Amino acid sequence: MTEHIVNIDETNASALLIEESHKRPVVVDFWADWCEPCKVLMPLLEKIANEYAGAFLLAKVNADEQQGIAQQLGVRSLPTVMVIQGGQPVDGFAGAQTETFVRDMLAKYLPKPWDALVQQAEAAMAEGDYTEALTLLRQAWNDSNQEHGITMAYAHALIEAMRLDEAETVLDGVRMADKDAAYEQLRAQLEIKREASKSPEIEALEKKLAENPDDLDVRYQLGVQYTDNGQFREAMEHLVEILRKDLDHGEGAAKRMLLDTISSLGKGDPLAVEYQRKLYSLLY
Repeated sequence: MTEHIVNIDETNASALLIEESHKRPVVVDFWADWCEPCKVLMPLLEKIANEYAGAFLLAKVNADEQQGIAQQLGVRSLPTVMVIQGGQPVDGFAGAQTETFVRDMLAKYLPKPWDALVQQAEAAMAEGDYTEALTLLRQAWNDSNQEHGITMAYAHALIEAMRLDEAETVLDGVRMADKDAAYEQLRAQLEIKREASKSPEIEALEKKLAENPDDLDVRYQLGVQYTDNGQFREAMEHLVEILRKDLDHGEGAAKRMLLDTISSLGKGDPLAVEYQRKLYSLLY
């Protein structure tokens, strides 16, 4: 047994079924050795309990050995599963059920697996660590099947990190029915950030590069400005273009700048992966 999977008997029933349910949900599994469906259900419940790692307590009761507890809770058939919260049974089912059914029932009483990721991301953003926040929110966004609230949080973090093209792509994927006030606010913030990103230095370099696209030094300076401004895709695209024409430009400065930018994005970042592949294709 573990801290989130326990066997119940008369010595611990009050503490673990009633008192513990005031701290977190307690899922009680009534089973017996002769019950074949019980042998299918129990491993499923244990898997989910391990997955949630303490968000709820799985309390296993052998109904043959603990008949008093089973009778007290009104168990009439096996397997029977109950959810106890605040000292009272609030939900449950009898008989074998599918994993989807069990998860849907438990989801009403349990934090989502990605809730902790969002909380950690919010803390990281409060400290100005957008690299860590984006890593956490990206995982939560994917794990939650792009839940709307997490989509908004992810887009907000991308905007604050000046990952404006990616933020726009995320917002473009929002369903029409979900385009609420929060969505409109983020769209407005995105446009404001786009306008603010056009510093005089960047505008001057963009003009010079447009006049002479083969000037690698100007392209490099523009890449540096974009990097300093948090516009990483634009920066890396210019650096890759330099390396396509001169792998050793600036005695390796362009290559080092690209590697440093990729590294700054964090391991597993899709943008970092994309440009790491582009760099490798040039090197090998």
